[in-house]
Amino acid sequence: MNIKPIKSEVDYQMVLEKIDRLMDAEPDTPAGDRLDVLTTLAESYENKNHPIEEPDPVEAILHRMEALEMTHKDLEPLIGTRARVLEILARKRPLTISMIRRIHQSLRIPADVLIQSYSLKAERM
Repeated sequence: MNIKPIKSEVDYQMVLEKIDRLMDAEPDTPAGDRLDVLTTLAESYENKNHPIEEPDPVEAILHRMEALEMTHKDLEPLIGTRARVLEILARKRPLTISMIRRIHQSLRIPADVLIQSYSLKAERM
């Protein structure tokens, strides 16, 4: 097995092509072992050179709402009144610790995502 580190985007693309060709490899075979090694190399390169940023709290809530086919009304037990839900989703008011706890427990959004700071929109006078 002649495998070398991924040092450039060209190397990375070549590894992705090799992975694609090996996707049907059986586990515990030479081809399966090669797939495991190449996948590990590609993941390491991706984490270093193409990190995926965590969504901000509002984006995470909106994404989970969409995935669960929730409405704004469904958030009321977690956030408060309809007006409060709209303020949070419009970024006019920050989440409180108690809101974060309820959202985390109910929607299973990681707490470390929900506690991130995020920018609020200033209200116009």
